[in-house]
Amino acid sequence: MIDTLAVVGATGAVGRIIVSLLLEREFPARRIKLLASPRSAGKPMTVAGRSFDVEVLEPDAFTGVQVAIGSTPDEVAAEFVPWAVERGTVVVDESAFFRMDPQVPLVIPEVNPEAIATHRGIIASPNCSTTQMVMVMKPLHDAARVKRVVVSTYQAVSGAGLAATTEMEQGIAAWLKGETEPRSIFPHPIAANLIPQIGSPRPGGATSEEMKMVVETRRILGDESIGVCATCVRVPVATGHSESILIETEKKLSADEARVLLSKAPGITVIDDLENKQYPTPRSSSGRDDVFVGRIREDLSSPSGIALWCVSDNLRKGAATNAVQIAEHLVARMLRAGGGQTVRA
Repeated sequence: MIDTLAVVGATGAVGRIIVSLLLEREFPARRIKLLASPRSAGKPMTVAGRSFDVEVLEPDAFTGVQVAIGSTPDEVAAEFVPWAVERGTVVVDESAFFRMDPQVPLVIPEVNPEAIATHRGIIASPNCSTTQMVMVMKPLHDAARVKRVVVSTYQAVSGAGLAATTEMEQGIAAWLKGETEPRSIFPHPIAANLIPQIGSPRPGGATSEEMKMVVETRRILGDESIGVCATCVRVPVATGHSESILIETEKKLSADEARVLLSKAPGITVIDDLENKQYPTPRSSSGRDDVFVGRIREDLSSPSGIALWCVSDNLRKGAATNAVQIAEHLVARMLRAGGGQTVRA
């Protein structure tokens, strides 16, 4: 057991889930320390019936902290992570700030847990859309090597933060009444609409969100030759990202073979019975930690393609759950190295 784990950004939507998961999964830390901005600090926060005092995020807050999980905007992570690392804290960071740094392992525990051992004080958790796609790709890649993947995402508004969810809720109410919809987060109304842009423009016409999926997928799977074509779309759904994925492999897989491989993969649940209208939906996956897969079929236009539908709660496996799992693996390694004794800074 370690002495202290800190959660940075604990009062946010993902931060609250992280704290809840740490308690639910009985994380091996004697103390859980919650850190947030001065605006939120000093206020008690209750999670699962347990009250915590929220402390100010500052350099000395990491003294005596062995592991921290950060769920903050990029600019906050850029500032606090060096504070933590300087004080001997290993940070599991959910922001995008360190994901492209070749010195920082980018980890999905069901896919590349061995990368955790290479950390130099920072471990990055991938983009939520990348996480669920790579979870699905992994067993097929191991069996038949993935050459190319084409993905269209249908991403929930919660991926853009609490204010985005409020904007959708208020926008739907206004749209139903025929009133002007409030808008400050999205470039177009989100109510009863789809927005085919997530992130900023990149050279060649892609967006930053789409390029994250390209680069992160190759990093996590350790294969720069995999072709990735992504189109990311924001949809008026509260929670749960959905993806339509076409995966082309070197060795042909039948739909039945792919279904068996996916059924046996850790962290994946297959719900695939089209005749009886059984397949994953965002609402059915909400609040659950697995990645859900259905509509598995051979691509009629490709000699070795598998098409499928994939859904995951973007606040859980796409964010909080993956970070907590990384921290669990990290602490298990620390305790093995320490002979099972309490680890202190």
